[in-house]
This record gives sequence, C-alpha cells and structure tokens, in this order.
Amino acid sequence: MKVAGKVWVVTGGGSGMGRELVLQLLGRGAYVAAADRNAGGLTGTADAAGADRERLSTHVVDITDRDAVLTLPDEVVAVHGHVEGLINNAGIIQPFVPVAELDDATIQRVIDVNLMGTLRMVQAFLPHLATRPEAHIANVSSMGGFFPFPGQTIYGASKAAVRLLTEGLYAELLDTDVRVSVIFPGAVNTGITSNSGIVMAATEDQGKMPILSPARAATIMIRGIEKDKLHIYVGPDARLMSLAIKVAPRAAIRFVQQQMSKRLPSAATLSRR
Repeated sequence: MKVAGKVWVVTGGGSGMGRELVLQLLGRGAYVAAADRNAGGLTGTADAAGADRERLSTHVVDITDRDAVLTLPDEVVAVHGHVEGLINNAGIIQPFVPVAELDDATIQRVIDVNLMGTLRMVQAFLPHLATRPEAHIANVSSMGGFFPFPGQTIYGASKAAVRLLTEGLYAELLDTDVRVSVIFPGAVNTGITSNSGIVMAATEDQGKMPILSPARAATIMIRGIEKDKLHIYVGPDARLMSLAIKVAPRAAIRFVQQQMSKRLPSAATLSRR
C-alpha cells in the first residue's frame, strides 16, 4: 500500500525512529497522527515537520493506559476523518542485567509497553482499518525478537511475542484488505540506551559496528510497508543475525555473548556464572 494520501498513526512519534517515520510519511504526502507519552517530544516533531505540519496531528497518550488507547481512534478520526495505517513503533529496553536480577515492576513495564501496548493499539484500531479499501498494520519487533542478547532477555521475549502476534494477525487477515508487517530493526542510533540510563563501555571495535541512522531506518521501514512485506529487516546486522541463528545457533550466540561481555559489565558477570 502506498503511503501517500493515507492517514497513518505512529506510536513513539516524539523521538528517534518514530519521529523520522512521522516526518518521512509526511514528506511522502501522507497524513499522520503522532502519538507519544512525551508532550515535549511531540512538539519537537511538529516543529520539525515545517510546512507539512498541516497534515499532522499530535496525541499525548501512554500506550500502557488501556482507557487512553481506546479513546485514541475517535480522536484521530475526529481530526483526519478515517485511518488506514498503524505503525506500532513505541518500545523500551530493560536494564542490562540477568533475568534473576530484574524486579517484577521492571519486567511488567517492559511487557506492558512492548507487547500489551502494541496489542491494545491493534485491537483499538483494527475495526477502523477494516472499513477501508486498503489498510496496513506494521508492528516493530527487534533483532532481539529472534536472536538472544545477554542482559536483554525479557526485552527479547517481549519482542519475540510481538513477532508472533504480528504473524498471527497476518494469518487472520489474509482474506481481508488489511496488510500486515513485522519489522526487525538492528542497531539504530536512537539514543534508547542513554534514555534508559544505561552506559555501555567503549571498545576498540565499537566503530566497526553497523549502526543505522533513524532516518535511514525509517526509509527502509516505509519501503517495506509499501511493498507489503511480511518481514522487514532493518540493517545488515539484522539480516546477518537472522541467518546466523538459523545456520549455527550455538556458535552465533556464543560469539555475541563474548562480544557483549567486553562492553557490558553485567554481561561479563553473567558469563562467569
């Protein structure tokens, strides 16, 4: 489905990939409802939209708030008249610590945002999307949704659940006009680690890591959506890890564990237990 002229809802639209998705959708002639819990971030997105701002609406909403999510479709329709696209981009990571060291509140927060927030958005908007001649749901999972990373086990589990949720939706909606995609970003320079209060130690090979800009990541996502791809891999690392986990899972996991132990004290501690 081409994005031009369509109304899109983007969660996490106040920063990082979400902001870039909003701006690039607008640049391609779409109408966008940007949702984020951070009002200041949404203001920044609106300012960056420039002349395209007239096709943008902003909505302050926490996707873990069920009641707020249920009222969002009516707010979007009140502004734009209808909605044809939903990109569930909002997500958080966990502190880089082993599962045994995570408290219940942290675990629940990761699941509530990454999985339940995505699910609630889908349930809230699907009845509206189903009325359109063509529509699209794109859920952002992660490279961590199919490849395990030490210290991000709960995050990975939540993103793996997003993958299966999305593939299930794809199967359920095959005979409808609603297309479905699941997106697997690799390393993207969004500032998510620093925003989570996480400090990663610098290493000599850090500069060799393939890290995409949010703008490039958003471009790949939108192109994949327009091609109605079920799986959209964002970045060469995501594609490589997808192959590695299938061909040589034990060797690939060991290699990544060793590399991460150089950068993350908690990962190093985990490897010695």
